[in-house]
Amino acid sequence: MQIITINLPEKYLDAIQTLNDLGVYPSRSEAIRNALSDFLSDEIKMYEELDDERFKTLVRNTPTQR
Repeated sequence: MQIITINLPEKYLDAIQTLNDLGVYPSRSEAIRNALSDFLSDEIKMYEELDDERFKTLVRNTPTQR
């Protein structure tokens, strides 16, 4: 696993910390990993449901950001 740094609005961090304090997640990192996993699952499902030609068009027209 790699360590990354992210900037979050204070409101998000407070909500994540509250979930951690309530014992819903053992750590803030785990809460963020869980949220990211859910997000990526939804995104991947959307792309898998696209037909091949539409997917290729979206990929070609999507600007690369890094």
